[in-house]
Amino acid sequence: MDDGTPPLPDAPDARLAQLTAVTIGHYEREAASYRDATWDHDVSQNRAALLSAMEGEPPFNILDFGCGPGRDLAFFHALGHRVTGLDGSRAFVEMARANSGCEVLHQDFIALDLPTACFDGIFANASLFHVPRVVLPEVLARLHACLRPQGVLFCSNPRGDNQEGLNGDRYGAFYNLTSWREFVTAAGFVEVDHYYRPPGLPRHQQPWLATVWRRP
Repeated sequence: MDDGTPPLPDAPDARLAQLTAVTIGHYEREAASYRDATWDHDVSQNRAALLSAMEGEPPFNILDFGCGPGRDLAFFHALGHRVTGLDGSRAFVEMARANSGCEVLHQDFIALDLPTACFDGIFANASLFHVPRVVLPEVLARLHACLRPQGVLFCSNPRGDNQEGLNGDRYGAFYNLTSWREFVTAAGFVEVDHYYRPPGLPRHQQPWLATVWRRP
């Protein structure tokens, strides 16, 4: 798809492919156990953060980026929204389709092929931290391009001190708020809100950083 978004960098293609293949392979092997362990997680705060920031009248076109087995896909669909899922794991794609009845795209996060200005909101819950730092700007640019003007991007990622690498057989990049802001604002987004999770705990017991952004 040629939408004017810069292509992902050519180098180091082999290393990037290896990182994403290892991470996707983990979820392929652990798909059922991951579904069972996370299906009942309370992410109502995150869902509400996306929906409350969206403008206009529902139903909305929502992309569930890194939809996993389809928990949030099914939730948004049950509210009447037009929801599309996306995941790099074939096992998750099949689960999400079965659990939600929605369209689910099978795409690697670093090889996205998304329509331009199609979505009102993107729900990226525990997914973007798997994007290697070197290609994060281009991935964010593609998400920016697929949102309509005034569209909303919700992100929730485990936070850290800007370290990255393989943790077992999954790649992760763990940013603090300052660094994450730099990446997302550079992609053209404007910050709407941020908070730490789980709610009501001391900061050192809140490993998740949630941020809400708008495409002007």
